[in-house]
Amino acid sequence: MRRRPRGKLIRMSSTDDNARTTLPYLTSDHPGVGGVIKQYDEDFVVEEMPLYEACGEGTHVYFTIEKRGLPTLGAIRIIARELGKQPREIGYAGLKDAHGVTRQRLSVEHVDPDRVANLALSRIAVVSVERHTNKLKLGHLAGNRFEIKIRATASDPLQAAQVILDVLAKRGCPNYFGPQRFGKRGDNADVGKAVMTDDLAEAVALILGRPGPADGGEVRTARELFDAGDLRTAADTWPRRFDMQARMCHALIKSDGNPVAAWRAVDHSLRKLYFSAVQSEVFNRALAARINAIDRLADGDLAWKHKNGACFAVEDAAVEQPRCDAFEISPTGPLFGRKMTDPTGEPARIEAEALAGCSLEKAQLRAKDGAKLDGARRPLRVPVTDPNVSTGSDDRGPFLCVTFALPPGAYATNVTREICKANPP
Repeated sequence: MRRRPRGKLIRMSSTDDNARTTLPYLTSDHPGVGGVIKQYDEDFVVEEMPLYEACGEGTHVYFTIEKRGLPTLGAIRIIARELGKQPREIGYAGLKDAHGVTRQRLSVEHVDPDRVANLALSRIAVVSVERHTNKLKLGHLAGNRFEIKIRATASDPLQAAQVILDVLAKRGCPNYFGPQRFGKRGDNADVGKAVMTDDLAEAVALILGRPGPADGGEVRTARELFDAGDLRTAADTWPRRFDMQARMCHALIKSDGNPVAAWRAVDHSLRKLYFSAVQSEVFNRALAARINAIDRLADGDLAWKHKNGACFAVEDAAVEQPRCDAFEISPTGPLFGRKMTDPTGEPARIEAEALAGCSLEKAQLRAKDGAKLDGARRPLRVPVTDPNVSTGSDDRGPFLCVTFALPPGAYATNVTREICKANPP
């Protein structure tokens, strides 16, 4: 009996949202194979590569889980509830998307390892359990391995995919922020920009109203009610998992429509997400402007050392270029914030244009209400290691299988979008 698909179907075509198709390809000279990814959970397998091994002793329990169709934070909430812990007591090295099969390591302190090993949870299996001396923290991983099956491709996709993968292995993969960063509706950055420009009414309207193609059912109805000014019914209509939106509606009722009160009801973690989405949009614009030269340094660049993540100013690009050719270093783009170091010369001009393209000035790129926006540099490209492409078939039909590894924080969909492109079969 064929299993019903549980993953999100993503067709790599010209209709993709979240500005995916507006970002230029590095391999634009090579036609894509089209196709569909994430049609089934098993078509998108991610495995964390640990930064270090557990030592076998200590008060912390490290355990590897395999989850299906659940985001990392959702899985953590379920596990914490079963163990009688708060979600914040569960350590994790990286966040993973809901769509697919993910093997990742978590940690918890002062819990019997056998109790963790014997957890019986829907869509979550405990694969291994060990002891260690410290809590697992975000960034404690060497990277991620991916095995992705692309279905419904153009005929004979192997050679076309291999050519593209060879280019990515040599020059690196564009380090765009993926659509996940911008939310299901694609408007996270718009909310952040509205707050940064002191237009809280606009931010609240984006969060609570203006239904779009991604909205349906009770969510769409609640948004329509908000737009119609029926705040009380809107608050009652939001589904339980949207309790923040309901709180915002109640805050508006109590404050006689004051958007400041509604914004204060926004979860702190979501405020940070909206602000970081603005950073991500500016970065994507800067990267897009340099897409054909992501492996070329320019005078004034801030170069990224792939070995340790440190940056240094490039005074003479010709002198440093051999290290870039060897993939020891790469040019970087901006994650604007109060502590970010600015480049000079042509890179500075490109980044200023990227910021202006978002209708923002540097002084406006600040977080509010206690959410920090420190800023950083991010490499324009990331290495694609252990790449391989093959074809196969299973009871669901033929597929193109792509395997590779990426460093932490890089999006696998940047590889698949280069291979698939807006070129459906």
